[in-house]
Amino acid sequence: MSYIRFRKHYLHIPYLVLAALEFVVLYAIFSFLGFLLSVAGVGYPSVETNILSASLFALILSCGTLAMGGYLAMVHESVSALFFRTLVAYCFVGGIGLKLLYLVLPSANPGSTNLFWAVVFASSVVILMRLLFLWIVDLKQLVRRVVIFGAGDFAATLLDEYERNMRALGVHIIGCIADNPDGAIAADKLLPTPYDFYQFCRQNRVSEIVIAQQERRRNEGGWLPVPELMECKLRGIAITNGIDFYERELKKAKLDMVHPSWIVFSEGFKASKTRDFVKRSVDLLISLTLLAVMLPFIILTAIAVFLETGRPILYSQTRVGMLGKEFRIYKFRSMRQDAEKDGKARWASANDNRVTRVGAFIRNTRLDELPQIYNVIKGEMSIVGPRPERPEFVLELKEKIPFYDTRHYVKPGLMGWAQLKYPYGASVEDARGKLEYDLYYSKNYSLLMDFLIMIQTVEVILLGKGVR
Repeated sequence: MSYIRFRKHYLHIPYLVLAALEFVVLYAIFSFLGFLLSVAGVGYPSVETNILSASLFALILSCGTLAMGGYLAMVHESVSALFFRTLVAYCFVGGIGLKLLYLVLPSANPGSTNLFWAVVFASSVVILMRLLFLWIVDLKQLVRRVVIFGAGDFAATLLDEYERNMRALGVHIIGCIADNPDGAIAADKLLPTPYDFYQFCRQNRVSEIVIAQQERRRNEGGWLPVPELMECKLRGIAITNGIDFYERELKKAKLDMVHPSWIVFSEGFKASKTRDFVKRSVDLLISLTLLAVMLPFIILTAIAVFLETGRPILYSQTRVGMLGKEFRIYKFRSMRQDAEKDGKARWASANDNRVTRVGAFIRNTRLDELPQIYNVIKGEMSIVGPRPERPEFVLELKEKIPFYDTRHYVKPGLMGWAQLKYPYGASVEDARGKLEYDLYYSKNYSLLMDFLIMIQTVEVILLGKGVR
């Protein structure tokens, strides 16, 4: 398998290897720079032997890559986009991180000129490494060869997701074996039903069979070759449920295939008082720190809102929180005072004319969300969790979307998995898409996943993703 599961979160081994190699390269570049400076007798003479300085340099730039989504973004992006993202991650995000670090640890600072050349050289080497990595993971000899058993709508969805999102994850779906004569798969993607499943897998170097049936009853045209699949599993070929495969590769749940037994018998969706206590402690620590750091920006934002459109500066709405409990959420007002003068709740739309000039800026930079730190301190929200929705929309969405209420068994948050992975939701269909990510988070959330979401939210803020 090309992945491991740590704290209920799937991590793809190729990208872990790439991250580790990049860390080593960054460490080596910084150390080599120190060696050259010491030989020349100029600059920062202790870099050569200062292991801590080189380690912090590599760690900060690696976090910059993670914050900008630099690893999995390679799945979709062109070479020019990869180049731009790497420069932003290292020269901007990493540069800011290093400057802040050197304020605390001035002894680790190699000097502005030396730091500049270290970052430039690191960016060039890492970009070349990533291009080489993309070429390697696309080699047919190294990919996981997967066959789908099923030819219905779910199998068609898996093939579509594969074409758009899975190729750079080291997965190659060779085709589908039909379980029903009335399938939804194109003829060129269908494989003949093998007489011997194990020999078929050996001859085609198949490492995994994904079961994506939508009908298993024979009287409805479905069938499942249980003895053959048992033999394959006992002889080392992975047999994976389609929902689990979808979740593992795409980090979301396939809502159309979710059923109550999946929620009841799965490994996730487990309440833990210890985890809740740790999460609450982390929420308080981060929110109080964030309040202290962002206080000047809070004051400036309040002044800007007041100068443009007057009072009220803050805007509050009723939202649905954990276990369906309603609470008041607070934001800096980014729309006109009469945005909902008729009292009817509306989805925000693209280029919404209700948004003010200051409002557009604070929405893009997420400064309008800062008053919600109060909700976190109060315990109504968490730093990380599904975004709380308005009661009017919740009533509608619960009627139209199955399992929508499951997202209310986790405390809502300032930032979340769905916000990272899905654009701004402004319709029922968008709510369905976001729920697939919220279900994944509710099932698998952990402190590690929360920290990963916090780091990657930097990209959302810098690039203004999901803003309306």
